Amino acid sequence: MPTHVHSPYGYIPTESVTIIFIALFSISSVVHVGQSIVSRMWWLLPTVGLCGILEIIGWSARLWSSMNPRAESPFEMQITATILAPTPFVAANFVILGKIIRRLGPSYSRLSPRLYTIIFCTCDIISLIVQAVGGGMASVAVGHNRDPTPGGNIMLGGIVFQMITITIYAACAVEFFVRYLKDRPVNRTGGGEDEKAVSPHKAIDARLKLMCFALMFSTTCLFIRSVYRTIELSDGWTGRIIQTQVYFNVLDGAMITLAMFTLNFAHPGWLIGQRNVDSDKRASTPGSNATMMFHWTLLVRSIQTRAHKNFAVAHITIKFEQAAQTCA
Repeated sequence: MPTHVHSPYGYIPTESVTIIFIALFSISSVVHVGQSIVSRMWWLLPTVGLCGILEIIGWSARLWSSMNPRAESPFEMQITATILAPTPFVAANFVILGKIIRRLGPSYSRLSPRLYTIIFCTCDIISLIVQAVGGGMASVAVGHNRDPTPGGNIMLGGIVFQMITITIYAACAVEFFVRYLKDRPVNRTGGGEDEKAVSPHKAIDARLKLMCFALMFSTTCLFIRSVYRTIELSDGWTGRIIQTQVYFNVLDGAMITLAMFTLNFAHPGWLIGQRNVDSDKRASTPGSNATMMFHWTLLVRSIQTRAHKNFAVAHITIKFEQAAQTCA
């Protein structure tokens, strides 16, 4: 199909590219749903799962546009869907960081794991609402052949707010990991099991380390996408960036694809799920073989010590009796 045909995109979406992204997002989403059910991490469904569904809708709309470039409806659908899709995924990263902090020691963090979830997820919801309002306004404007700039500016505000939130979240995460690795808690006097300052070399295992790297990588992908969408909308609806397809494919579609598949391969249910926590705790509970052996060893040593003491007391008593008889 000739590329000079009028299209609201400024180009005609490549059919093969849209099909590839639909397939990738569909595979990742189905796997995420299955992993969430098996691991019983239900919070991943309205976060990562919702992100996948919105991406499928957005790229399906772009596939529709590749077949009917002049149609306004698919263009409006993809505007809203692809803008909103990563927002719930960002919320999943916020929750994962809170769980990592809980495992490694909240004393190294300026905020408690619960506050991380509440504060950053609230900011994410605000960003989602602002982007949804802006996306809706822009879509309606395009459908009525009006200027979509006002709606685009609102979307831009939501994306900028999201980017600022991710930046602050990343800064807090970096500070936490630096303090943890250097064993410099914010407050050494913690309360409860979660507040204990632990040695980083003993507390972190291979699975938790993999989860940390996966979180860093997916957050980087989301941040790159936010920067791109900020520059794209700042450049205007008729700017060179928004009308260059390869930028969108690489800096939006590919970044979200990488982030989703990263959590497929480094799934929180496998790396920091409750079953993993329970298995780690068994080593410190009386029911484990190693701990039972340790307690038996202490018991035997205690009995032996008491036996030696009793023998020594009896020996001294006999000596005193013999000395008394000799004196008599």
